[in-house]
Amino acid sequence: MRILIAEDDLASARYMEGLMSRYGECLVTSDGEQALAAFEAALDEGRPFQLVCLDIMMPHKNGQEALQGIRALEQQRGIKSSQEAKIVMTTALGDVRSVMGAYKEGATAYVTKPIVPERMFETLRNLGISI
Repeated sequence: MRILIAEDDLASARYMEGLMSRYGECLVTSDGEQALAAFEAALDEGRPFQLVCLDIMMPHKNGQEALQGIRALEQQRGIKSSQEAKIVMTTALGDVRSVMGAYKEGATAYVTKPIVPERMFETLRNLGISI
């Protein structure tokens, strides 16, 4: 599986990469703009990401904007909803407005920070992703 991680904090990015590398090949970007470009490049190469972990609070494009862009790209490319990337929003924001906004824009799951491995692994299992 190919995994895209968008996280602007270096320590958090390394942590997420270490956590997710057991599930597959990881690419880490430091903002939403880079994440969107990487997602589009992967589609162009015919090697799409199956899982995307997006931090909500990032520079240039935040996680919500990157999420909207990813879903728009998938729609433009005619990707069926059953084939869309699973998108997990990761953030310190646990308020109802942020959570509901993420789901409304097409997030598959939402995990609040600090990321606890067991909680992340349970979320992935619930999405049908296992090691």
